[in-house]
Amino acid sequence: MKYLCKLLLIVFCLLSSTRHVNSARILAVFPLDTTSHFIMFDVVVKSLADAGHQVDVYSHFAQKRAYPNYTHTSIGDISQTTAKLGLTYDVIDSYRGTKDALIELAGNMGCQLLGHPEMQKLIKNPPTNPPYDLVITESFYGSCWYAFGRHLKVPLVALSSRSLLTFYNAPIGNPQNTAFVSEITDGSILYMNFWQRFKNTFSALWRNHEFNCHTEVQSDIVKKYFGPHMPGVRELEKDVALILVNSHHVLTGIRPLTPAVVDIGGIHVSDDDTALPTDLGKWLDDSRHGFIYFTFGSMIRIESFPKAMLAELYAGFAKIAPVRVLMRIFAPEDLPPNMPDNVLTMRWVPQIKVLKHKNIRAFVTQGGVLSLQEALTFAVPIIGIPIIADQPVNVKNCVERKIAVMLDYKNLTAEKFVEAVNATIYDPRYKQNVVAASEKFLDRPLNARDTAVYWIEYILRHGGDSLRSPALKLTWWQVALLDVYGCIFIAVLTVLYLARLILSTLLRQIIYVAKKIPTSKKTN
Repeated sequence: MKYLCKLLLIVFCLLSSTRHVNSARILAVFPLDTTSHFIMFDVVVKSLADAGHQVDVYSHFAQKRAYPNYTHTSIGDISQTTAKLGLTYDVIDSYRGTKDALIELAGNMGCQLLGHPEMQKLIKNPPTNPPYDLVITESFYGSCWYAFGRHLKVPLVALSSRSLLTFYNAPIGNPQNTAFVSEITDGSILYMNFWQRFKNTFSALWRNHEFNCHTEVQSDIVKKYFGPHMPGVRELEKDVALILVNSHHVLTGIRPLTPAVVDIGGIHVSDDDTALPTDLGKWLDDSRHGFIYFTFGSMIRIESFPKAMLAELYAGFAKIAPVRVLMRIFAPEDLPPNMPDNVLTMRWVPQIKVLKHKNIRAFVTQGGVLSLQEALTFAVPIIGIPIIADQPVNVKNCVERKIAVMLDYKNLTAEKFVEAVNATIYDPRYKQNVVAASEKFLDRPLNARDTAVYWIEYILRHGGDSLRSPALKLTWWQVALLDVYGCIFIAVLTVLYLARLILSTLLRQIIYVAKKIPTSKKTN
C-alpha cells in the first residue's frame, strides 16, 4: 500500500507538470535551400513533433527516415541548389559586399516559389480535417511567406537563423537603440563613440529604407498567388506573433527585446551516443600535441580558392607541426597536391564529436552562427576567417570578447595563420575566456529546445495577440517620443521666453524709476 501511494504520487506529479495544450496541427514552410538555416528549423519542428504536435513541413530537405508526427513535402530539386553544389570562390567574390543581393535572391526571387505546384495545392486546398492551428516560417528577407498566417486565419510564428535583422524590429514592436545595438550588417562594437553611433544609426535607417523599397514587389507576388484581397507585405509583417531567434547575448551583446522575440541560440547543438569512425577516432587520439579543426561550413568550397591562397595555408599548416590539422572539405580530390603530412582531409566530419574531443586546441571557421555556437558550447578557442553575409559580424563579436582571432581571407599569409594559431593555442587567456563564455552560454532556466516549444505552445494557448507590443499602435515618431520631446522643448522655450519677457519688463521699470528719482530731487 505504501509503494502504491508513492507510485500514485509520482504519476500525479508527472501529469500536473505536463503542458496544458492539446495536440495541434502546425504548418511549417521553409522556402530557402540553405542547409545552415534548415538545421535550426528542423530541430524546432521536430521538438514540436516530440511534444505531440503534428507538423507538416514544406522545404527542400526531405528526411532520410520517417519521423513520428512529422510529414514532409518537397518544394524544390535539391540536386541543383547551392546546398548541394556549394559556393565557389568566384561566386562568393561576385556577391561580397552586395547587400541587396540577398534581398533579391532570398527574398523577391524566393517568393516566386509560391507558384510551385505543391504550394498552390496548399494555398487552394488547405487541409480541413483537422485544419491548421499555427504557421511557422522563416524571417529572412521573404515577408511574402507571412501570408500563410493571414490566409489560414491562424497565428504566425517566425524563425530567424541569425540575430534579428534590423528591419524586422519595427513590425513586431521590438526596440532598436542604435546607441548600443549594432546594425548586424555593419559590424559589432560593444562601446561606440559618437562617430560610430552616427554611422550605426545611419546604417540602420538606410537598411530599413533599402529593405522596404526593394521588397515592395513582394506585395504583388502575394496578391498574384493568394488573391487580390491580401494586404501588402508591410501589413503582413505585423501579423507575426512570435520570433524565435538563433542568437544569445553572450555572442551578440545585451540588447532590449520585447517578449515576442525569444533567443534560442544553440538549439541545434546535440550529440548522440554513436562512436567516432574508427580511423578518425584513432587519428584524433594519436594527436598527442593536439589538433585544430578547419572547416568553412557545408557550402563554401575551400578547394575553389586561388592556388596562391591555398599555398599559404599549406605553408601555415606545415609550420604549426607537430600540431595536426583536421580539414573538412567539399571535394578533397580538387585540392592542389603537396598537402603537409600533419593534415587529414575528409569530405564529412562529425563536427560535434570533434569539438568535444580532448585533444582539440582551436577551431578554424568561416564564422557561421551554428559553428560559433558549437565552439562556445564546448569551450574551443576560435580562429575566424569570415567570407560572406553575417560572418564578419559574428567573428567580430567573438574577437571583442577575446575568444577568437580574426583573419582576412583576402590577405591571408602563412605567417598570419601561424600567429593566429599560436595565439589561440599558447595564450591561456583565450581558453580562459572561452570557458567563462561557455558557462554563461549554457546557464539557462530552460534549454533552447524546451524554450522554443514553450513559447510556441504559449501562442497556441493564448492566441496570436498575447505577446503583441503596444508599440504597434503608435507611429514611429510617437515610439521615439518626438512629440513628447517636442512638447517639452516648446514648453521650455515658452518658459524661457516668458522669463525673459518678465525680466526685461522689470528691468525697464527699474531703469525708468531710477531715472525719475534724481529728477524729483532736483525739483525739490
